[in-house]
Amino acid sequence: MTNKLDKNFSEVTEFILLGFRTHPETQISLFLLFLLIYMVILMGNMTMIIVMKVDSRLHTPMYFFLRNLSYLDLCYSTVIAPKALANFLSDEKKISYKGCAAQFFFFAIFVTTECFLLAVMAFDRFSAICSPLLYPVHMSQKVCVWLVTGSYVCGTINAVVETSSTFSLHFCKENRLDHFFCDAPALIEISCADSFVNEIVMFVVSAFIVISTTAAILISYVYILSTVLKIPSTQGRSKTFSTCGSHIAVVSLFYGTIFFMYCQPGGLYSPQQNKIISVFYTLIIPMLNPLIYSLRNRDVKDAMKRILCEK
Repeated sequence: MTNKLDKNFSEVTEFILLGFRTHPETQISLFLLFLLIYMVILMGNMTMIIVMKVDSRLHTPMYFFLRNLSYLDLCYSTVIAPKALANFLSDEKKISYKGCAAQFFFFAIFVTTECFLLAVMAFDRFSAICSPLLYPVHMSQKVCVWLVTGSYVCGTINAVVETSSTFSLHFCKENRLDHFFCDAPALIEISCADSFVNEIVMFVVSAFIVISTTAAILISYVYILSTVLKIPSTQGRSKTFSTCGSHIAVVSLFYGTIFFMYCQPGGLYSPQQNKIISVFYTLIIPMLNPLIYSLRNRDVKDAMKRILCEK
């Protein structure tokens, strides 16, 4: 009996990503839409990285963190988009077991790192606004590097935990994932073993990351708001707080979708709903972030103009 079960468990060597099950004509339309979004992601984030690297005026802690944010957006969308695009034009839509594990692992690293990086960026704004005289000390180059490194370390630890937990499950004959990439909820859904512990692990770890980083962001902004309200002039308050506007917009979009996706009980899992949410945070948000920061940031726009004029 044990040998029979082991044989069944070892049968799955690849998964089929069902993606968006529509007519072939619609698949072509979705392919073109996803391709357009991915091209905007590549151009937008690479432009932000190059501009902030080339222009010496943007060699400050805030833009150092923003450059890393663009890099993370570029990375985690690239982990997902090429395979999804290929599957739109393929009849088989296959991904190997190891390829699925690798995709999930790297996606978890970059998404989790972005959670911590957004909290670091909130701390940067807190230091700049609430302690401007000590800002060069609090956010020295060494401190900035350590904060970004710490974010990556936390992301890697979470990826190891989540990947180990998810792929310790047994998958029998069912290997069709009702998703367009390898994600934990979809994998847990097709497991033939008891996944209660795995669901609890995913829920607790995800909730801890989201709640702890959200708390750090909220505490930073409470102090920022308190400091801004003490500024006598309305123009001064508006100018000071405007540096936080883009960050608040990005945090609201990113954390809202992540919390809704990974911090809900497994019984509420809905494949169609989760696919739509996944498109939003894997592709739409990485596309919007460069636009939010470039359109709302005068320094970035001026840097782009200077580079274009020089060319």
